[in-house]
Amino acid sequence: MSGHRWPDHGGRAGALARLRGDAGAATVFACLALAGLIAGTLMVGQVGVVVVTRHRAQAAADLAALAAAGALAEGGDAGCAEAGAVARRMAVRMEACEVAEWDATVIVNRNVPMGLLGVRMVRAVARAGPVED
Repeated sequence: MSGHRWPDHGGRAGALARLRGDAGAATVFACLALAGLIAGTLMVGQVGVVVVTRHRAQAAADLAALAAAGALAEGGDAGCAEAGAVARRMAVRMEACEVAEWDATVIVNRNVPMGLLGVRMVRAVARAGPVED
C-alpha cells in the first residue's frame, strides 16, 4: 500500500472537513446583507426627496399666497396673476387661486421623481390675508 492515507471524518479532522463543505456561505450572506443595506439606503433617500419636495412646494405656495394678498388692492385677477408669476419662478404649477374679500388661497403642485416608481405629485395649500381679531 502506498503512503496515501484516506481522510478520517471522525473527530476534529471530520469537523474541519464538514466546515470546508460550507465554504462561501459567509460570502453569500454578506452579499445579501449588502443588497439589503443598499435597498434600505435607497428607500431612505427616496423618502428624503419627497419630504424636501413637499417643503419646497409649501414654501412656494406660501410665497404665492403672500404675493397674491399683496396685490389684492389692484383686484383679484391681479393678485392671482402675481401668485402665478411667483409659482412659475418657484418651479411649481399653480392649480388654483381663490380670492375671498382680502384673503387669497393658493394651491400648487410639484412633481417628485421617484426613480423606478415613476413620478408622483405633491400638493400644497396656503392662505394669506389680514389677521382676524
